[in-house]
Amino acid sequence: MMRHDLPEASWQKSSYSSDNGGQCVERQTTSEGLIAAGDSKNRSLGAHAFPPETWQEFITAVARGAL
Repeated sequence: MMRHDLPEASWQKSSYSSDNGGQCVERQTTSEGLIAAGDSKNRSLGAHAFPPETWQEFITAVARGAL
């Protein structure tokens, strides 16, 4: 398993997320070009990292209502 340096200041939440007390899925791009996704309320759990193409397929499926 590869560890990634995930700076606290680099996390981004969706513009569609409301101000719901920090309970958001957040993302950032790793230094290797992967998309890391994590839980804003418990960053100590780490994150899952995906190739950009896989992340885009996920986002597209969510937007279509397929998930």
